[in-house]
Amino acid sequence: MTDDITSGINPLLSRRNFLRAGVLGAAGAGVAVYAGHQAPTAVAAPGFTPTKTVNVHLAATDGWVSMPDSAPAMPPYWPDNDAPAPYNMYVFGFRNVTGLSDAQVITQKGRAQISAPVLAFDEGSEVKVSLTNLGMAQRPDLVDGHTMHWHGFNNALPIFDGVPEMSASVPIGKTMVYYYRPTDPGTYMYHCHFEDVEHVQMGMTGLVYVRPKLNNGTNKYVFNDPATRYDREFPVFLTESQPEGHYRDAHIQITDWAAYNSGFGLMNGRAWPDTIVKNTQTSDTNLGPNFDPLATYPAGSDGERLQFQPQTSLIEANAGETVLLRMANLGSLRHTLTMDGVPMKVIGADADQLKGADGNDNSYVSNSIDIGPGESRDVLFTAPEPGTYKLYDRDFSNLSNQGGGGYGGMMTNIVVSAPNTLPAQPVQPFTPGVR
Repeated sequence: MTDDITSGINPLLSRRNFLRAGVLGAAGAGVAVYAGHQAPTAVAAPGFTPTKTVNVHLAATDGWVSMPDSAPAMPPYWPDNDAPAPYNMYVFGFRNVTGLSDAQVITQKGRAQISAPVLAFDEGSEVKVSLTNLGMAQRPDLVDGHTMHWHGFNNALPIFDGVPEMSASVPIGKTMVYYYRPTDPGTYMYHCHFEDVEHVQMGMTGLVYVRPKLNNGTNKYVFNDPATRYDREFPVFLTESQPEGHYRDAHIQITDWAAYNSGFGLMNGRAWPDTIVKNTQTSDTNLGPNFDPLATYPAGSDGERLQFQPQTSLIEANAGETVLLRMANLGSLRHTLTMDGVPMKVIGADADQLKGADGNDNSYVSNSIDIGPGESRDVLFTAPEPGTYKLYDRDFSNLSNQGGGGYGGMMTNIVVSAPNTLPAQPVQPFTPGVR
């Protein structure tokens, strides 16, 4: 796939060509970006060597996913009769194609996933994210561009910020390379900013972790502060899905996104009870790097049904361990996550540590974490006695599938084992990709 987005662009490929024209020339400059506000001074762990260059390749396309079939039907919007079995909802999304050949990348058209791949980088690393626009398999009439915007991440140059009015959108059949230099640890989000209301609702959004220099061969930290050490980490990425909008996009109809009505509340792209189905391709730690976009699965298996929703929300730990939940919300509604009987300590908000350079500590403890759209929280808790606990949205409208009976939506299990039962999660840094 070519990296040159400035050649052969059809004017019809973007509704923002006039504004984009002034910045396209910068896209090929290959300038590494210094990004972020001034980080607190910290001493790096002995022997710390930042990754010089990290390469990630994502593809943007459409596809089909599966919401729990126990939910009440809402004809004709859900389940979508045009969906190929075993899927029932149309989406847009990003796909991890890192390491694939050009020919293999092309085969990923029509294989979008939700949520988008979780990306993890080290503070101070040089990051190159190649974004290829494969076009839409279900909607070849759509000629939308796509972008990558790191929400809450301060870019020095607008060209890599992903906002089409001041940046560039990637036309179908083209690839753009985004350059970043993460300098501020924390939890961020990324999403397509082209027709962003539609594209975010359709699934083009995911998590970004930036890990601090203080990490070493033994311990893991959220920020450059020894008080933020943890043993295990898990993504808790909140979105919602409006079946009517997804149906209308699949069937070449117009959606009034202002009349928003969520049908499924999602954690990491899945609704309960799928939230607790383990990943098929990754280790039980939930952070293994073994994702294979070319894999096939037995017909009728969970692997086949959820292969385009590869991220479980199941949280597993040993009693007494410190667990990090990287919570973020890129839905359209406010959510309050509750863990009954287990205190949670919020140490970071919107990729900032809640502790200033002056030593003032604004972290707080609660059993309910409130997160508005576009916000993130870094949350620590100590795994309690062995047993199964619930993490859920306490608003019942987000705790059911399509308003049906029984639980659904934004809920998952925290399964606590006896001490020393589960093996340790790998020490950072990880290879970027699906976790």
